[in-house]
Amino acid sequence: MERRTPPRTKEGWYILHDFRTVDWDAWRDAPDHVRERALEEGAAFLADCEDVTDAEDGDSGLFAMLGHETDLLCMHIRPTMADVEQLERRFNQTAFAEFTEQTDSYVSVAEVSDYVTDAYFEEDEEVESAGLSRYLEQKLYPQIPDAEYVNFYPMEKRRQPEHNWYDLPFEQRSEHMSSHGDIGRSYGGKVSQITAGSIGFDDYEWSVSLFADDPANIKNLLAEMRFDPSTSKYAEFGRFYVGRRFEPADLDAYMAGDAVPAEADADDTSAHPHAEGHHGDADSEGHGHGSGDGHAGGSKRADDEEVRSELEDLGVYAGKPHGEDVHAVVLYSAADPDELFEEVDGLRTNFDHYDTHVKTAVYESESGADDAETAIVSLWETERAANTAAGFLADLPEIVRQAGDDEDDSWGTMGMFYTVKPDHREDFTGVFEDAATLLADMDGHRKTDLLANREDENDMFIASRWDSREDAMQFFRSDAFSEAVEFGRDILTDRPRHVFLA
Repeated sequence: MERRTPPRTKEGWYILHDFRTVDWDAWRDAPDHVRERALEEGAAFLADCEDVTDAEDGDSGLFAMLGHETDLLCMHIRPTMADVEQLERRFNQTAFAEFTEQTDSYVSVAEVSDYVTDAYFEEDEEVESAGLSRYLEQKLYPQIPDAEYVNFYPMEKRRQPEHNWYDLPFEQRSEHMSSHGDIGRSYGGKVSQITAGSIGFDDYEWSVSLFADDPANIKNLLAEMRFDPSTSKYAEFGRFYVGRRFEPADLDAYMAGDAVPAEADADDTSAHPHAEGHHGDADSEGHGHGSGDGHAGGSKRADDEEVRSELEDLGVYAGKPHGEDVHAVVLYSAADPDELFEEVDGLRTNFDHYDTHVKTAVYESESGADDAETAIVSLWETERAANTAAGFLADLPEIVRQAGDDEDDSWGTMGMFYTVKPDHREDFTGVFEDAATLLADMDGHRKTDLLANREDENDMFIASRWDSREDAMQFFRSDAFSEAVEFGRDILTDRPRHVFLA
């Protein structure tokens, strides 16, 4: 008897989809003080979940669901199954939970399999592509994307005499999975997903959560996938749910029948969902565990703030962790710049569907050196949007690293937004060449490169890498740097903003 080869899997964080139906009759009949206490406890608990006060890391989100099956979805992602189990019990102890019934739930765990790559499972091999490595890590340790709508459904592979997925050889199953994935990747920038395994944990084999700002994109993606053989022949589905995300602070508006997210003062930056990032305001570009140290600790943030403060004292604007008013994702690729630009151009067309997208561009080195890297810079209004974009950008060809993912023994700095007056471009590049000569002889300096936007040669940034923060600061304190800053006031259209990524 021939046994088929099962895929190897690596498990990451655990996921609980907790669906709740509100007892509206009980809510309407309850005294005001009872409802006020319930709202206070419910909103506080859910806010703590989103701030991840209960665990070392993870994510949570609250959604208003459409249709008769359920009213609310609390989605929790945590490092262990014990973490999500405790959250489920703790919610049941709130006064708000007394007005709800858990009408459905789903337990699963984020995973990657060797349908994607063998190297991830071999002790003596490494995943050569930085983009693939980042993609795998983000699948294992997912964050809820910054999108308005969610779609959830469970699924499994068909086991029938005529079409039995588990009777197919591994190579055929792998081909089906690759074709299926190609369809999903074509919706990059429009739809994000979190897929998790649930064999032995729940009634189906996988859970799928899709996120988008336009729900029609979810519908179109699923409709296209229905015609792929991996779905048409081999997939079975459970019930589909759809909902809209809102903040725990708007729980009172939701229960009152008002619009959520609630309207807020346009000057109140906190009104935008997830406006300043995720638990602890982490100044990162991607998620941790190989995705940009997305859960950086307070010591790193304090260190960055100290650097920016010192530069301010020196008369140099140091920006915020991701620029003055944006969050930046910067990746480097060894691919042909022309081919890379075509890929990026298609991807940013999808990015433009998001109001939070500011800009995505390809920057090429001015040095012309054989080892020069091409950079992809993507700017977003929110950290979560930047995190989501990083996942798609990491799938670009020949990604070698992401800024901020430097080795443990290096300290990276990156100067951004050097917009040069057209008549002074040669002056700017000349000053850079002089500075590069000086830098080459400085202790602790590793590499500095000047890159220009291939669509606007006057839009430039300088990327530097140093052994340590103190090595970099020695240069910033130097007379040569002060002179360059002073000179820049005359040849730049605005002051440069600096981003520091350790």
